[in-house]
Amino acid sequence: MIVTVVVSPLCFVQGQEEQNVLISEKELFDQCGPVHLTAIDWENVAHQRSVAASLVQGVYILERDKQEKRKGSQALAPPWWRHFQFELYRVLVDDVDSCIFGAIYKFAPSKSYFDGSKDKSQRFVIAFRGTLTKGDAFSRDIQLDVHILRNGLHQTSRFETAIQAVRHVVATFGSSSIWLTGHSLGAAMAMLAGKTMAKTGVFLDAFLFNPPFLSAPIERIKDKKVKHGIRFATSVITAGLAFAAKHKNVNNQSGDTFVALSAWTPCLYVNPSDPVCAEYIGYFEHRENMDTMGAGVIEKVATQHSLGGLVLNFMGKECDEPLHLIPSANLTVNLTPPSDFKEAHGIHQWWKPDLLVESKKHQFT
Repeated sequence: MIVTVVVSPLCFVQGQEEQNVLISEKELFDQCGPVHLTAIDWENVAHQRSVAASLVQGVYILERDKQEKRKGSQALAPPWWRHFQFELYRVLVDDVDSCIFGAIYKFAPSKSYFDGSKDKSQRFVIAFRGTLTKGDAFSRDIQLDVHILRNGLHQTSRFETAIQAVRHVVATFGSSSIWLTGHSLGAAMAMLAGKTMAKTGVFLDAFLFNPPFLSAPIERIKDKKVKHGIRFATSVITAGLAFAAKHKNVNNQSGDTFVALSAWTPCLYVNPSDPVCAEYIGYFEHRENMDTMGAGVIEKVATQHSLGGLVLNFMGKECDEPLHLIPSANLTVNLTPPSDFKEAHGIHQWWKPDLLVESKKHQFT
């Protein structure tokens, strides 16, 4: 039996061992989850976003339950998926530190559940959490964050576990009813898994919250002319190097890969006040600006390449394709002013009922 008393942003849970454990209010679905969603319309993009974000939160709480040894009736994670008629199909564990970094959920409605649109729901959702700042998982998560900076996430054992899980679900159940979702580091994991599958012709629906974009923080510049000038100059230099690399037969396959991925259109959710992901706004906006001013050909080449990668290739060094290079996306920007960085980067913002967002599809052709 669980007895909960809310005293502030923190509360106490009394469990079977009669011990009080300090927990965050944000771990409690009834306190911070989208309890307003009592019936899911699976064609409603806001409902899709809220469910996907909640399932990612479920992975965060799974690891926190493990760290705090909360089991059975003490566990706080199950409501984050049971509320939406999902069950936990499998947990994904990092072989380095044995932390839970992902989960596979299966849609399993009760016999009493009936919804005319339920057949359009996803049967499986593969979700990945981001960096945890508490407990034993922190050091391993930070190592993986560094791998993202070095474009080496694909070389880690955690990603190998993730992609094997994705391939298993696709091979066993098909790809038409599978979602990929993740937040921050987990969004990078889901994006890399989605790009890997897309290269084989399998295009999975993806919901990526605050995905990392590795770039100078140009989006934070207030002066639009200065911002556009920097982006324009970068595009011209990048396109010039790409043409030169092609002429000199320098090894760089990012352009071919970019075109091959153009049919995959993941959903990206970013906050302009979050420097981790805000550059996606300018990344896609700049393409349109270049088309408008008649420089679309330059940008079409530039957007397929990393300036840093081209420079390294000219120096004779191998450089992997940057994770953030993505041809197409449904980009959703949260226009609701956050109180601080923690809120701008957090997963909780994405299921709020009063969320003010702006969405646009960007298709690479």
